[in-house]
Amino acid sequence: KHQYAVRLFYLIKRVCYGSMLMLIKKILRGILLSPVLVVLLFEEWGWEPLARFFARLAGSPLWAKLESRIKSLPPWAALLLFGVPVVALIPVKLLALYLFSQGHAALGVTLVIASKVTGTAVAARLFQLTEPAMMRLAWFARIYPPWKAWKDRVLKQVRQSAPWRALGDTKARIKIILDKLLLKI
Repeated sequence: KHQYAVRLFYLIKRVCYGSMLMLIKKILRGILLSPVLVVLLFEEWGWEPLARFFARLAGSPLWAKLESRIKSLPPWAALLLFGVPVVALIPVKLLALYLFSQGHAALGVTLVIASKVTGTAVAARLFQLTEPAMMRLAWFARIYPPWKAWKDRVLKQVRQSAPWRALGDTKARIKIILDKLLLKI
């Protein structure tokens, strides 16, 4: 009898310990993935639509010529150009801080949001244009495909979740309402 009690004890201990580890793992995964998901969701709802907006500008001859020159850049120049929106926004962010310090919080927030949207749109389009050149950099070609594959897997899971589908339904309803309002104007 004693032998069965000991086995049962170790079995219960292993099951409880395994369950506790699984719970801790799930909690840590949720905590660590939350910031990553925010970035991925921003990319999904901000990056891609803004890149499409800038891609439409390619219909302009001047814009098309500029994009053609960007596409022909060597890899390191393409990488440096991709960093331009980040550096270009530093003075804008400093101006926003100045506005905050002068009591113009609403104007400062508006400036930050507008610069983020514009910077994201420019960065998204620049990435589309420079990705082929940057893929010729060995380290980038080694890092980017696994990142993209992981990101696509995570986004697939997110898109299949109930909250995401609910957001998509809400977004579709808002679009219908806005379309109806615009038709009346």
